[in-house]
Amino acid sequence: MITQLLPHVLAHGIGGVQDLPVPKWLFFWGGAFVLVVSFILLGALWKTPQLDRHATGRDLGESFGRLVLGPVRIVVQALSAFVFVVVIGAALFGTTDPFENFAPTWVYVIFWVGMPVLSMLFGNVWRALSPWRAIADGFVWVWEHVLGREAHPLATYPAGLGRFPGCFTFFAFVALELCYANPANPRALAFAISLYSYVALFGMLAFGRDTWTASGEGFAILFAYIGRMAAFVAREGRIRLRVPLTGLAGAEPMPGSVLFLAAALGSVGFDGFSRTIIWQDLVARVEAPYVLNEPGTGEILVSGLNLLGLVGAITLVLVAFLAACAIARATVKAPRSLVPDFVLSLVPIALVYAIAHYFSLFVIQGQYMIPLFSDPFGKGWDLFGTADFHPNIAVLGPNTIWYVQVTALVLGHVAGLAVAHDRAVTIFRDRQDALRSQYAMLALMVLYTVGGLWLLSHK
Repeated sequence: MITQLLPHVLAHGIGGVQDLPVPKWLFFWGGAFVLVVSFILLGALWKTPQLDRHATGRDLGESFGRLVLGPVRIVVQALSAFVFVVVIGAALFGTTDPFENFAPTWVYVIFWVGMPVLSMLFGNVWRALSPWRAIADGFVWVWEHVLGREAHPLATYPAGLGRFPGCFTFFAFVALELCYANPANPRALAFAISLYSYVALFGMLAFGRDTWTASGEGFAILFAYIGRMAAFVAREGRIRLRVPLTGLAGAEPMPGSVLFLAAALGSVGFDGFSRTIIWQDLVARVEAPYVLNEPGTGEILVSGLNLLGLVGAITLVLVAFLAACAIARATVKAPRSLVPDFVLSLVPIALVYAIAHYFSLFVIQGQYMIPLFSDPFGKGWDLFGTADFHPNIAVLGPNTIWYVQVTALVLGHVAGLAVAHDRAVTIFRDRQDALRSQYAMLALMVLYTVGGLWLLSHK
């Protein structure tokens, strides 16, 4: 689990917030009440499609677009590639102490928690920040401009695969983070980074950069989904300013999309559940017989148990969503599945689950990057004079954490409800059908909200 990076983070970060500022039931009922009121207001006021109508946005100018997508992008890609070299170098050759090594904190805190927030604010910035995309772009540039040869994919991507390869690469990362006994071990992390890099670069070589990042590169898929919520979008060489959430208009028919978003949401849910007393007691019972004589066997069994739990959480999210779509379809007697129409409503929920669970980790553990910048390999260096910096681990109080978590969860589910409602009024001409199709989605959002609050209150 991410919070294993520093023991004392458990007391101040994601976990350990048992003393709620108000009774637990009030949070649950309050969250459900806000969703019900939002549903009523959407039905009364949101009578015609709005998201697609405002999705084009306003062009911020040719010069600005050329600057951002040209020189700025190239500089950012170069920096990204450099940081990637530092991360993999620290993981391979730096100290094996994860608290003194640059790589674990960068990967599990700065990258994993920071990138979704950047994507939410500024759009699909991972296209420029991805080191694998930077390496591939550099290779193509040399191939075409230096060697004078045409770059083209080696094979055609099978359309039927959809985003299933991306589901696998994303699942592999979260399984390492949540199921492996020592995910912060720098050498294990180096192996994982190397393997992921091989798959990412080979996929781009085989099927093309755009095709693989849209279908097979798990991080690129996740951050692209979140970036669709942002007010900024790059389109046809221009940067445009649009209304937030409008990028989630329309259907998402590509195979594997539902499974991917279920994995994004379910993995965070399992991360929270795995820190409850219920799960910790189960882990202890499984591991206890092997602690003294066969600790390796115990670790393997616990990793297997965590893997089953992770798969179970993803399955639970997936089944709940599919059931809600099936009920909605039956309610209005729709001639086809509504899953592609409503799946994008999961995007804001997946984002706010991550924010609610990890934002305190980012604020607290992220401060440790300041000394690590000066000594990334744990060799006693002080490159920038920050090696003696002491983070303030008490910067966030329990009440502040809870209010941010609850606000994020509720607003995210309201946003998901709005996305689904907008799609409903788009595909159903009869306004009553549009409203009836959303009863099941409202129940789903309430279930996800209450479930998320329960997880946060039991850590």
